[in-house]
Amino acid sequence: MSVQNGLINAILLDGKGGGRQLDWSGVNQWTPNQGAIWIHLDFTTDEAQSWLGKESGLDPLIIDALIADETRPRCSPNGDGLLVSLRGVNSNPGADPEDMVSIRLFCTGDRIISTRRRHLLSIRDMVNSLEQGKGPRTTSELIAMLADRLVERMSDVINGLEERIDDIEEMILDRSAQEIRRDILELRREIIKLRRYLAPQRDALSKLHTQKVGWIGDREQMKIREAYDKITRYVEDLDSARDRAGVTSEELSGRMAEQMNTRMYLLSIIAGIFLPLGFLTGLLGINVGGIPLAQSAWGFFIVVLFLAVVVIGEVILFKRKKWF
Repeated sequence: MSVQNGLINAILLDGKGGGRQLDWSGVNQWTPNQGAIWIHLDFTTDEAQSWLGKESGLDPLIIDALIADETRPRCSPNGDGLLVSLRGVNSNPGADPEDMVSIRLFCTGDRIISTRRRHLLSIRDMVNSLEQGKGPRTTSELIAMLADRLVERMSDVINGLEERIDDIEEMILDRSAQEIRRDILELRREIIKLRRYLAPQRDALSKLHTQKVGWIGDREQMKIREAYDKITRYVEDLDSARDRAGVTSEELSGRMAEQMNTRMYLLSIIAGIFLPLGFLTGLLGINVGGIPLAQSAWGFFIVVLFLAVVVIGEVILFKRKKWF
């Protein structure tokens, strides 16, 4: 899809699943009796913002919402129209999927105006469907299909997070604790970032499903309801993945603490054994007269034998105390 002066696509729906591409001239000459139209804009361009302000006939508050730099998923009624903001996973090359791409729409029974900043694959899917004659026939079908496509493309990302959790749980005994801890922190960051957008999108789809507007039929409401059910399941899966990551992190911390305690315990045993030996050798090593066995040729061996007996006695004592 090429952007021509801010106009990404302008498609006049034929009511049979197909559509005809229009340019700016066709958009400006469009009237409702020609059929429903979908106008998709890059709101970062001056041409798109100028058209919205001068030719679209929209309320300034609606225009501000369509060109806002930052927005959260929502659904707000405005007269006979709906202002909808949704997000999809970022499938652009080199991008992080959790860095979600937003699309803003103002929808009525005969016109949809949508805006975006970055490329969204779900929009391309919609355009391809219309070009093949298998797309939406009405604006309400377009909204329902777009909501479903946006949610459907999230499944691979959610499943990928769960698979990464499985891999981390399997490798917790094989890899170093530092590597696993780094992977867990990165995974939890992605989960939190995704959930921050998916939870409001769930609420937006719930509100869109319950809106009572004449141009949204029961069939489309059911499709929106299905999209809502899917994203609800995805949010629950994210909560589960977050909890599993937390449990894995706690287990890892427990293992590290256990290893540290084992090492400290071993060092304590060694220190307990050598502390009396150090005291005795230090006592015998003072440079004063009267040191026992100082003049004996067997003095060194006698002292070594005595220290060995002390060590054996300590080991027996520790065994009886069940210290090791």
